[in-house]
Amino acid sequence: MANSITPNKAQGLGKKLIKSTASFSIVTMLSRVLGYARDATIFIIFGAGGTTDSFLVAFRLPNLMRRLFGEGALSQAFIPVFQEYKARRSDVELHRFADCVGGALGLILLVVTIIGVVASPILIAIFAPGFIDESDRFNLSSQMLKITFPYLLFISLTSLAAGILNSHKHFGAPAFAPVLLNIALIVSAIWLAPKMEEPITALAWGVLVAGIVQLAFLILWLRRINWVFRLKLDLYHEGVRRVGRLMLPAVFSSA
Repeated sequence: MANSITPNKAQGLGKKLIKSTASFSIVTMLSRVLGYARDATIFIIFGAGGTTDSFLVAFRLPNLMRRLFGEGALSQAFIPVFQEYKARRSDVELHRFADCVGGALGLILLVVTIIGVVASPILIAIFAPGFIDESDRFNLSSQMLKITFPYLLFISLTSLAAGILNSHKHFGAPAFAPVLLNIALIVSAIWLAPKMEEPITALAWGVLVAGIVQLAFLILWLRRINWVFRLKLDLYHEGVRRVGRLMLPAVFSSA
């Protein structure tokens, strides 16, 4: 049969699978080790006091929304539609679909980010009501949330880029991206914090820089597969509307 898999081809696919699995496992283990090193560094340098709590609260909200929109609902909604386009549509249609999803996602998250930055005191009051009676901790948390909230925009676009790479069977780079967050926070705690008037705010800047670096890193990997990452705004694109319909229930189920 013309479509049968020959022994040599099967052996090649097996080796490729083993190689991909091994690289993914190694990178994931590295991410976990550096995650532990990150937490240890933060608590060694800053302790387990009020300022550390302020940072954790300021990082919690964009990180929570990342899990809902970036890694959760977006992946569940985008990848199946992307795979369908990849199998049945032309490359031009596939690229336009991904560009339009990126544009719609970028616009929505830009609006959400602006609201989050402006309403940071309100959000801190909702998610950390115990800080209301402690003005210093409350103000510090609000200040850092203004810095960390844009992380949501960059990391969600990073998740979109990761979905494209995964659909092209490139798993190592997306798995490595979280390592960059851990490195950024460790460097911020050791190098940047002593230079800041309020040392703990260095971690907030580290989060923001990590989001930008992660996105840039995956964009470079996309170029290796001849994929140019663009954002186009077409909210009426058929694929965008399908992803939107799939994302809505996924957001609620993830929440």
